[in-house]
Amino acid sequence: MLEDRTAEASSPTQWPAAYPKGYAVVDVETTGLARDDRIISAAVYRLDERGEVEDHWYTLVNPERDPGPVWIHGLTSDVLEGAPLFQDIAEEFSTRLEGRVLVAHNAVFDWQMIAREYARAEREAPVRQRLCTIALSKELALPLPNHKLESLAAHFGVVQQRAHHALDDARVLAEAFRPSLRAAASQSIRLPLHECRPLTEWTDRAVPRQQGSVGGGGGYGGYSSYRPTSWRPARKRPACPYPNPGRYEEGKPLKQGMRIAFSGDTSTERDLLEDRAIEAGLHIATSISRLTSLLVTNDPDSGTSKVVKARQYGTPVVDEAAFGQLLGNVAPASEG
Repeated sequence: MLEDRTAEASSPTQWPAAYPKGYAVVDVETTGLARDDRIISAAVYRLDERGEVEDHWYTLVNPERDPGPVWIHGLTSDVLEGAPLFQDIAEEFSTRLEGRVLVAHNAVFDWQMIAREYARAEREAPVRQRLCTIALSKELALPLPNHKLESLAAHFGVVQQRAHHALDDARVLAEAFRPSLRAAASQSIRLPLHECRPLTEWTDRAVPRQQGSVGGGGGYGGYSSYRPTSWRPARKRPACPYPNPGRYEEGKPLKQGMRIAFSGDTSTERDLLEDRAIEAGLHIATSISRLTSLLVTNDPDSGTSKVVKARQYGTPVVDEAAFGQLLGNVAPASEG
């Protein structure tokens, strides 16, 4: 039955003209999940407009630090020591991404890791749109028990050979994406494409190396579980000293004490943007409530929980560019 369904979806009578002309299916393995973590391997499968494989590419990357959870990705400091730095492979990576939609499983993570590496290298990733295969499977209403890559692969009969190896994960995803794409085309489903905005600023905090793990051939500081943020400095933001004056009103300035929430990707690194807001006397809210003054998002149609709640509560929404202009003229809390 699966083969029949896939074959039926593979030949839509007319391919949607609005669909992208090519895709770059990407997987990256990293030292962890936080903003300071680094890419240690990357793989790209280039696909044509109908999902057929054109070629593939894989590289190790020297993260210049502890490799992270070796027991997950299997890449030790010894293995990575002679690997190229990201800036050394950035150009080749770019040729694989150029002019294509970046496809990944939980694509926002892969995109953010890639964008940060390019920003560190003082370059810009040539990616303008991404597609998450989790979002696509939801659009297709696939009967999956969960949204793990292994479940998507099993649904389409794709066999995983080496989980958490970037090249094999990218292969599996490419093979699962092809029938997904064709199923979407046969039903004229609009693909869940999202804009990718390269980072324009970047600062790195010092990340301590764990004793015994660098050059240790597989150790990770003696940690018994994968806790990617457990040894990184927490960002404790100071309490806003000003009362909340209420919601932002279009045409008027922001006012000190207003509660600002963010959703989705930003061109400027999120921490830097939040720091600027705090310096201006604004309160950073981690969630949306009836007290939220403003939501900042570059993708107001994304359907994230914050965007949905903002609509429910009538919270004003602006994009990053508009927010940047508003930050330049924040009214003091003392003004009426």
